[in-house]
Amino acid sequence: MTAAASASAVRMREVIDALRRGTVPQSGLDLFAVGLGRFEAALDDDLSVTARGGAAFHAIRGEYGSGKTFFVRWLAERAKRAGLATAEVQISETETPLHRLETVYRRLTERLTTATHQPSALRAIVDSWFYTLEEEVLDAGETDEEDETSLAAAVDALMERRLADVARTTPAFAAALRGYRRAVTTGDGATAEALIAWLGGQKSVAASARRSAGVRGDLDHFAALGFLQGLLTVLRDCGHPGLLLVLDETETLQRVRGDVREKGLNALRQLLDEIDAGRFPGLFLVITGTPGFYDGQQGVQRLPPLAQRLATDFTTDPRFDSPRAVQLRLQGFDLTQLTELGRSVRDLYGQIARSPERVAHRVDDDYLAELAHAVTGRLGGQVGIAPRVFLRKLVADILDRVDEFDDFDPRTHYALTVTAAELTEVERNAAASGDAGSIALELP
Repeated sequence: MTAAASASAVRMREVIDALRRGTVPQSGLDLFAVGLGRFEAALDDDLSVTARGGAAFHAIRGEYGSGKTFFVRWLAERAKRAGLATAEVQISETETPLHRLETVYRRLTERLTTATHQPSALRAIVDSWFYTLEEEVLDAGETDEEDETSLAAAVDALMERRLADVARTTPAFAAALRGYRRAVTTGDGATAEALIAWLGGQKSVAASARRSAGVRGDLDHFAALGFLQGLLTVLRDCGHPGLLLVLDETETLQRVRGDVREKGLNALRQLLDEIDAGRFPGLFLVITGTPGFYDGQQGVQRLPPLAQRLATDFTTDPRFDSPRAVQLRLQGFDLTQLTELGRSVRDLYGQIARSPERVAHRVDDDYLAELAHAVTGRLGGQVGIAPRVFLRKLVADILDRVDEFDDFDPRTHYALTVTAAELTEVERNAAASGDAGSIALELP
């Protein structure tokens, strides 16, 4: 097996392992994506604009099970192929409240990733940036590589020029970078580690490390946007022309106290206004939420200026939704698409199976359609809720057994069972809404 083939097999196995656990894979979603083709051209245009120093924004709209998490991770893979860094931040009322932008920034740096570096990629990106600045200084031919003092001074001067706009509003960002570079150069690993943590918005950084760089205190709400601006500058200079930032599950704002909700909505409005004003070249911001968040009085509609910015007409047939609109509506699956999804996963599984012929024969298209219908029926007939459970059952209960046991035939030896313990709250509610007595759980 070649190295490329081996890498591909590892990638496929990671996807199958995630589906077996009932989770959305972190990568490889293009291997079995269904129904997203209509968004590709418009989103690739947005990525291209972002990579050229522009900015983009979309609000992803969909009920639970419509594939919002799948969509943003699929988009993140496209962003990485375009050279961008990515970060997926899950908004929550306790861990990551939207109105605390310093916390959002900290989560961003913790989840920061590139095509070559897993989270957190912050230190690797900063190191790459300093290396790029040093190479640029040496390429200019005015500094001797052996003269470490002159080289350091020239790199510092170039760094100051690159961060000039940021330093005017957030001088601490540039100061911390200077301190980090000095600590690395002198071999002070503890101080370097502490300053990278401080640049990432972490709390409880040693006071001695902060003093060495001439910075004080912790990152606050107002400095967070300046730090984001600085991070974008660093990314751009070291070969990553932008950042895809996903704020997932913004509908959690509906569950918090009224004053906290309004602060969160206003923080989102402020961020959009800053993007429109051109403060964040290279930022592609994506938020996700339920229709109730965008349309309800406990969500976006509570803040009219934000509602105006996100307004999108959804009165037409979904077939005519524009993929360039501010809000992008995800419709979820119908039974045909759910079966097609199962077919993609079965074929993917077959590429790493011990017996691909047996997998293809015993889990044929007709059986996939039967399984899709049965799982959907068990979940109250709500197809949009079904993909996670359907894929988990398909991989863990059926494909694994077909591949492992020569005589296992799912039509003969398998009867679908779905217990409350394996369902999420939304899935349990869907299951309870149907008439379980009328659903045939045994597949023919």
